[in-house]
Amino acid sequence: MATSPRYHVTVAAPINIAFIKYWGKREGGEHLILPTNDSFSITLSTEPFRSKTTAVLDASLTEDELWLNGEKESVAGNPRLVHVLAAVRSTCPADRAKLKVRVVSNNNFPTAAGMASSASGYCALACALVKVFQSTADVSVLARVGSGSACRSVYGGFVKWLQGTNADGTDCIAEQFANAAHWPEMTVLCAVVKGHKKDVSSTKGMQLSLQTSPMMPARIRDVVPARMAAVSEAVRNRDFASFAAITMSDSDDLQAVCRTTTPTIVYATDDSFQIIKLVHAFNEAKGRKVLAYTFDAGANAFLFTLRPDVPEVVALVNHYFPTPDELCAFNDPSLLRASKAVTLAPNCTALLGDYPKRPLTYLLQSPVGDGPREMSDAESLINLSTLAPILTVS
Repeated sequence: MATSPRYHVTVAAPINIAFIKYWGKREGGEHLILPTNDSFSITLSTEPFRSKTTAVLDASLTEDELWLNGEKESVAGNPRLVHVLAAVRSTCPADRAKLKVRVVSNNNFPTAAGMASSASGYCALACALVKVFQSTADVSVLARVGSGSACRSVYGGFVKWLQGTNADGTDCIAEQFANAAHWPEMTVLCAVVKGHKKDVSSTKGMQLSLQTSPMMPARIRDVVPARMAAVSEAVRNRDFASFAAITMSDSDDLQAVCRTTTPTIVYATDDSFQIIKLVHAFNEAKGRKVLAYTFDAGANAFLFTLRPDVPEVVALVNHYFPTPDELCAFNDPSLLRASKAVTLAPNCTALLGDYPKRPLTYLLQSPVGDGPREMSDAESLINLSTLAPILTVS
């Protein structure tokens, strides 16, 4: 007896952290997510933080299905997913285009962690769909249509998202600037602060800023292009001091754009501002730029440093934001252990004065990562015999 056609793939995709920000969509770009400016990011490792997606095509399936973090979602009620599926089916072999797909996806990092789950999630989805359908579609374009920043997670290392000029978005793609091996000492920490819920979504904030902030025209026309050129040189030369200065300036610029938006948008909390103060004070105490921060549209700090400085930086953060080890998720646990042996210099132990010590929700660490990876059948989120979703996070 002939068996029905069945194809499957499982993909893990990483988070990325932008140090030159995407903030605003150009005219006509709301549906296709076409940004007003280029952006630049670091891709994190898929260990320990990743989104995983399994996609199965099978003749026995009667409808397209999506299961996300253990819950079945409406495909028809997700216009971006409908668009992605249509694009994939229009660029794949006819025998696969007619098959229905079951997709099961999850994240292995806490939803409260402030990590870019939509970026890793839509990247994993786009990669899995292209592979299982044997589509010729550009993965970064598909990922972008799902979630703008997802296109940057398609590549490892240091990645640029080019704004493009075409109305259809065909030249609005991500490209790798340097791979993970180019600057292996670069390390990212995420300090997740407590008690924050955004009042204004990123999408709404971008719209308001583009319409009302007097800073946006110059940012789009002059500021970002100059920073993209300067930080490209810093990354190329592994010049951390220049990278840190540009990264913090762009983060401050985004905060200023939000403050000059009508009505005013404030994503940072008091803890966020104290982390900014701490970074500048620590760099001054050390006599060099050891640490840099960036903030997205939220309160959580993403901190950049070089691997030899990680133990002291972690000791510093834990001195002011004492976070239990069980809330610290490190790609390399030896760095957390090494921080316990660090004695901070006297000029680094009173940088915030009487600011009360408050534990973080999480403290996370990752090196620069290699990008999405295909996983084995044993790691599938779908039982490949019965096609039943496996709904436990793994």
